[in-house]
Amino acid sequence: MSKIIRGTMLLTGASFLSKFLGMIYVIPFNVLVGAVGGALYGYAYTPYSIFLSISTVGIPSAVSKFISKYNSLGDYETGMRMFRLASLLMLGTGLFAFLMLYFSADWIAGFQIKGEDTPITADDVAFVTRMVSIALIIIPSMSILRGFFQGHQSMGPTAVSQVVEQIVRIGFILIGAYIIIHLLGGTIVTAVGFATFAAFIGAVGSCLVLAIYWKKRKPFIKKQIAQQKYTYAIPTRDLFKELFRYAGPFVLVGLAIPLYQLVDQFTFQPAMLASGREDIWVSAASAIMTYGHKVVIIPMTVATGLSLAMLPSLTESFTQRNEVMYTKQINQALQIILVVVIPASVGIAILSNEAYGALYGMENIGVTGSLLAWYAPVALLFALFTVTAGILQGIDQQNYAVLSLMAGVLAKVLLNSQLIHVFGAKGAIFGTALAAGIAVTLNLWRLKKALNFKLKQTIKRTILIGIFTLIMCIVVWTLKAVMGLFLPYETSRWATIVMLGIGAGSGAIVYFVLAYKSTLLEHIFGGRIPVVGRFLGR
Repeated sequence: MSKIIRGTMLLTGASFLSKFLGMIYVIPFNVLVGAVGGALYGYAYTPYSIFLSISTVGIPSAVSKFISKYNSLGDYETGMRMFRLASLLMLGTGLFAFLMLYFSADWIAGFQIKGEDTPITADDVAFVTRMVSIALIIIPSMSILRGFFQGHQSMGPTAVSQVVEQIVRIGFILIGAYIIIHLLGGTIVTAVGFATFAAFIGAVGSCLVLAIYWKKRKPFIKKQIAQQKYTYAIPTRDLFKELFRYAGPFVLVGLAIPLYQLVDQFTFQPAMLASGREDIWVSAASAIMTYGHKVVIIPMTVATGLSLAMLPSLTESFTQRNEVMYTKQINQALQIILVVVIPASVGIAILSNEAYGALYGMENIGVTGSLLAWYAPVALLFALFTVTAGILQGIDQQNYAVLSLMAGVLAKVLLNSQLIHVFGAKGAIFGTALAAGIAVTLNLWRLKKALNFKLKQTIKRTILIGIFTLIMCIVVWTLKAVMGLFLPYETSRWATIVMLGIGAGSGAIVYFVLAYKSTLLEHIFGGRIPVVGRFLGR
């Protein structure tokens, strides 16, 4: 099994577990703080995500690429120098980003929320934004260490630290919110404020895990440096020049989803009020920005893990001008995304009411479930953008990934309010789909032009994936029709949970049996998958 596949499986597993925990914890969190708390949480986290990306300026991922490049040339000392310099830089930018977000919270909140007589006020948004900003002090430096390990093609530290970070964060969120609301009689705003502060607590837990890994790996790293025969002895100024040449595009590409959400946050409430939909804007905002979004990004974990695992190996292949290898790696990356994310996103769409109702309750399910159905297919565009941008970065075409992102964001900015006026809350989703679709199309065009890359094989396998997904949908629709005769899953939460389990489980089994028996999975993953084979008795 290739390094990319092993790394992808490890990072995807950790990312999936992290995202799954992030989705599951909002069930009790929703019970504690409701739609108002969910929307408020989303309003705080999007500016935080943007400031986090700006504070790291893409350097952790760039460090991964930088170290991988010089390791492939046998120069371990240069990578180590860059790690030290980047760590110091991140300490400074993290502190600066914290101060900027903390003191601009009132100004940002004032632009997002209009009017005083609303369930969420600008003062509420400013408070929770200040609470989450504290995490910016520590997370950029922590991310550098993750990038260092990834550059050495060691994905374990990142995977384990992600899971620990999420567990610690979720524990603090739920315990803190319960104590504040039920034991201390505090407000939802206070509870959400401490829930966002949990980002700092989780980062501390992650740092402890990474420190343990560093202590274990340090002797081996020193041995590599001691045994190397040649170092490029690049001046510090030139090191930073090369690093920032890699890093600039990384920061903007990492901002894609937060930028789309930020446009929503500045336009959603004013457009909903102006179009006479003030009665549903809070529940719709919580569905799009927080609760529904956590379900949609679950399929994206494959793309996240794949892009992180692929970059060092693809960079190495491209640096060594191994055309056969990097062509195979690119094909494999695209097909892994398609074979997993297409059925997952379509499955979420056809089980949207069941998924939202089972997780968050049946209140306003006609609105929230419908929004999730429209939002789910956008996960495929998010995943494709993440991976195609990663491919362009791996072949030194990162500037074009930035241009494609900016084109998509511009379309979102220009059309979002109009789409919300015409289509209501789902207009914001249409705007995001349009923006991501433009970015993906431009990335694929540039990939084809830069490498004369042919998509014929990928298109053929996508057609087969589509056929299997259609069969899966027919099975799930049939089950819903039959179960609806005696199971009130449209009105009862317990029945919705049962229907979700039966529908999702049956659909997944049908799809993966078809994909495995047809050898589609074998061809895409480059060999038999032992766990699936044992499950199917092969």
